[in-house]
Amino acid sequence: MTQMIYRRLGRSGLKVSVLSFGGWLTVGNNVQQELTDKLMKVAFENGVNFFDNAEGYDHGQSETVMGQSIINNNFKREDIVVSTKIFFGTGGWGPNAMGLSKKHLIEGLNASLKRLQLEYVDLVFAHRPDPQVPMEEIVRGFNHLINQGKAFYWGT
Repeated sequence: MTQMIYRRLGRSGLKVSVLSFGGWLTVGNNVQQELTDKLMKVAFENGVNFFDNAEGYDHGQSETVMGQSIINNNFKREDIVVSTKIFFGTGGWGPNAMGLSKKHLIEGLNASLKRLQLEYVDLVFAHRPDPQVPMEEIVRGFNHLINQGKAFYWGT
């Protein structure tokens, strides 16, 4: 078996595997807990430490299943890097149910953490640009999440 390569993420000190495990393919009600448990275990056993998700994947269900898999596989939090992305929401109807407003960034990540059953994510990403929100508000929202200890890094 080939050994996994790890690289620093950008200019940070965070080291991530060159391959990651993502929750995107769960879109369309295909999420299966047992299969996800097995796939995440195989990925981890082969050196993958980076597990990515988003609030909008299967209306949040992908985060729920991934969070349960972290528990089911007894992964130590220090051994994995978890990211999620904010923008699309989980299908709410209100005018602030999606986007990059400070309100949605905070409420969206709080909901993601609950679904993932985690106290924090290592990375939180803006899933796409939001031209309706001033960049200053977006930066302040992400920095607030970091200052609250809910994420260590943010990006786009």
